[in-house]
Amino acid sequence: MNRSGAVLLAIVTSFLLQVIVAPHVAILGVVPAFPVLVVITLAIVEGPAAGAASGFAAGLVLDLLGTGPVGAWALVLVVVGYVAGMLQENLFAEGWLQPVSVAVVVSVSAEIAYLIVMAVLGSGAPFWRSVVAVVLPRGVYNVVLGILVYPWLARLLRTDQSVKSFRRIS
Repeated sequence: MNRSGAVLLAIVTSFLLQVIVAPHVAILGVVPAFPVLVVITLAIVEGPAAGAASGFAAGLVLDLLGTGPVGAWALVLVVVGYVAGMLQENLFAEGWLQPVSVAVVVSVSAEIAYLIVMAVLGSGAPFWRSVVAVVLPRGVYNVVLGILVYPWLARLLRTDQSVKSFRRIS
């Protein structure tokens, strides 16, 4: 499968999972954000430009599927994809710690950024209550799912199939 086909398959699958599966795997009313996981993984694998481009596409589709204002998720996921790619390039972590660290920072930041955008647009819920009730639990949920999904998704999205190894800096 070529790279663009793999990216398209990952994004479409994430939306199908978001619409069909996510409501049924909610924990205490908190649903995961599968498209965010795909954007983060693509940014880690391919870098900030690919992360931002996939973030825009995924965010626009999320906006069109949701009830919020069009463009809010697109804006947030463009920034999330770019930041995740930059963190991956500039983070001094090795092995499994690198994607987990990026997923923790970016997933929680994405939820907070969306909440801020919604507050600025005047259509959000009370800020601090939303942080405690939605943002932090969804961030944790996304991180746990990211740990489980990242290895398979990264293998699908990687353009070169060689395994990279890391050496410690002495």
